[in-house]
Amino acid sequence: MYKLFSEWYKRKFSDPHAVSLVVILISIALFITFFSNLLMPVFVAIVLAFLLDLPVNKLVHNAMSRTLATVIVVSTFVGFALLAAFVLLPLIWKQSSNLLQEIPHMLTLSQGFLMTLPEKYPDLVDVEQIKSIIAMIKNNFLQWGQLGLKGSLNAISDIVALLIYLILVPLMVFFFLKDKSELIGSITFFLPKERRMANKVSIEMNQQILNYIRGKIIEIIIVGTATTIAFMLLDLQYSLLLGVLVGLSVLVPYVGATVVTFPVMLVALFQFGFSSEFGYVMLAYGIIQAIDGNVIVPLLFSEAVNLHPVTIIIAVIFFGGLWGFWGVFFAIPLATLVKAVINAWPSIPEIEPDQKLISETTPGVVEEK
Repeated sequence: MYKLFSEWYKRKFSDPHAVSLVVILISIALFITFFSNLLMPVFVAIVLAFLLDLPVNKLVHNAMSRTLATVIVVSTFVGFALLAAFVLLPLIWKQSSNLLQEIPHMLTLSQGFLMTLPEKYPDLVDVEQIKSIIAMIKNNFLQWGQLGLKGSLNAISDIVALLIYLILVPLMVFFFLKDKSELIGSITFFLPKERRMANKVSIEMNQQILNYIRGKIIEIIIVGTATTIAFMLLDLQYSLLLGVLVGLSVLVPYVGATVVTFPVMLVALFQFGFSSEFGYVMLAYGIIQAIDGNVIVPLLFSEAVNLHPVTIIIAVIFFGGLWGFWGVFFAIPLATLVKAVINAWPSIPEIEPDQKLISETTPGVVEEK
């Protein structure tokens, strides 16, 4: 067993650059795991700076100073963020409040509908089964309500911190963009000199992550806007709220679209019942999902490394469990990073017994099969 492990270690870790890559990756993962709560504004600022670096570089390429280009790009971004905060968020908050007020009425209607099932289908449904289902639904809604109340109280207590973040994050984004070269130089000073593999993987992943973030944001905007417009044209209640939910659902591949289907279906069902309007809503929603999966995603992510759906789901579960929302958001790039590291990992080919004999009789010569 020791010999087997020793030979595997020599094949996989004989290159010091590979060892440096492992140390760098483990250090970054541990740092994020232990300090993510404390340094979350810094991580958010790094993500935003990474996203805004491309327009800054384009302006610098057009003979503009990096400071002026950073001021223009950051100011534009903050302006759009404030516009969304003061225009969209109040509407979403209002629709969310109205939906929460409608939930007791929806539960009452659902209870009445379920109680009619034993009369219509006495051989299939029992009254006690319906009562147990109703009790389970009420208990779940009670638990969700308690969690929502705790979240509201925590949000109120953290409002001062939120205001501080709203000031600090744009400032950090500005300095990350303005002093990019100096900051990168100061970080690389602490890295090992044997980092050829780390540089290779970072160059490969830089464009991958940038394309993914940009594509995912574009996908959220397209899907959310199209869904909102379609629901408005069909006169569906809470169209903006549902459109935002559908847009954000693309963050979690496969699972997000399945989960967000239930609120869309329930709202349409309680508003229209089993009617043609309900069918039109679900048809429009299905068409948007089909266009997203078969047209938008292939166009936006054509340069991304192909990953098996099982790999994507495992990555979402694993990284989401580690780092929450940002783990889910970066699940695909992180899975791609793991795949790139595995593909780039150096390995000394294992020598067969006959090759060992030849190499021992003729030093320095190994016969190729």
